[in-house]
Amino acid sequence: MRTRSGSLYSNNGGEAAVGQKRKRTAAPMGPSAVAGECAGGARRKRLAGGPDYLDVLPDDLVLSILSKLAASASAPSDLLSVHLTCKRLNELGGHDMVFAKASPASLAVKAAAWSEPAQRFLKRCADAGNLEACYILGMIRFYCLGSRSCGAALLARAAVGGHAAALYSLAVIQFNGSGGAKSDRDLRAGAALCARAAALGHVDALRELGHCLQDGYGVRRDPAEGRRLLVAANARELTLALATAAASRHPFAAALPLGAAGAGAGGCPLLSDFGWSLPEAEPHAANQFMVDWWASRGAQAAAAKKAGTGGDSDGDGAELRLCSHVRCGRRETRRHEFRRCSVCGAANYCSRACQALDWKRAHKAQCVPMDRWLLAAGNAGEAAPQ
Repeated sequence: MRTRSGSLYSNNGGEAAVGQKRKRTAAPMGPSAVAGECAGGARRKRLAGGPDYLDVLPDDLVLSILSKLAASASAPSDLLSVHLTCKRLNELGGHDMVFAKASPASLAVKAAAWSEPAQRFLKRCADAGNLEACYILGMIRFYCLGSRSCGAALLARAAVGGHAAALYSLAVIQFNGSGGAKSDRDLRAGAALCARAAALGHVDALRELGHCLQDGYGVRRDPAEGRRLLVAANARELTLALATAAASRHPFAAALPLGAAGAGAGGCPLLSDFGWSLPEAEPHAANQFMVDWWASRGAQAAAAKKAGTGGDSDGDGAELRLCSHVRCGRRETRRHEFRRCSVCGAANYCSRACQALDWKRAHKAQCVPMDRWLLAAGNAGEAAPQ
């Protein structure tokens, strides 16, 4: 190699000649470096056209993995993203086994996002045997879309499979004669469906059956047994609330009975239907859909009436009432289908369970006897100047 002064010195084996690059001595690599080198080599091999190990897996194993993914999906997008991965996952992701295992969270379609593809997705899951999809789509078609026979058939399919909420919804339909005339009511069938749903642990069905036994509504009157079922419904409601609060790490005091937070609270008010101050449970996806659906339809009808372009497209839809329990979402299928509050006459309920829940939530403070309204109106008329 030539120096700046122009002198030369010999190349002693390890030195590079003029115009050649000096080779670096490789340093010893640790285990992590070796693993990284292997991983990098594997990536380069796959990018260079190496074997795709996903193709080696058998179809039943891939279907099992996709079913586990569908059962734990937290949104519909989790299922759709699988179809965008590759051609094979797109084909296997459309198998009935995957749609049958879709989780309730992945079936929670929003009313604002309702469309024909959303309906096809729920129909695909229902055809695959997903009971939750049968229930959600059945409720939407029966109460929102007006397809009574198709909606009732889907609810019946879910009920036959042992879906407790579908059994209770069919009981409410039988009690009210929904979708038909008042003479179509079948109280005994409604009580039998309530008993089946209550046996599966449905709290509203258990409470409804307790009120039926107390009043002799569709069953032989037995006040003591009805009261026992109401206590059991409250106990189960408390258990579910405490479990939910523990899972979400909410303050435990929010689920204590009224007065228990104070020092030396007296008797336990568990024997009362209205003695617990529990955090409200999240409504079912079907009920939330119906609440949002009718809220949006009401806003559209109000806007159309204000603009003078027409009223409700359902004809007498303005005279059909919603259940006063704000988390129910059911609407009458004919006029005067729901029962009114016997005290004030201003609240309407599709079931006794909704009436009990709304009483604890808000109506207890809002209910005013009708005779007080009439007396106040009479006094106002007498005090008016002649």
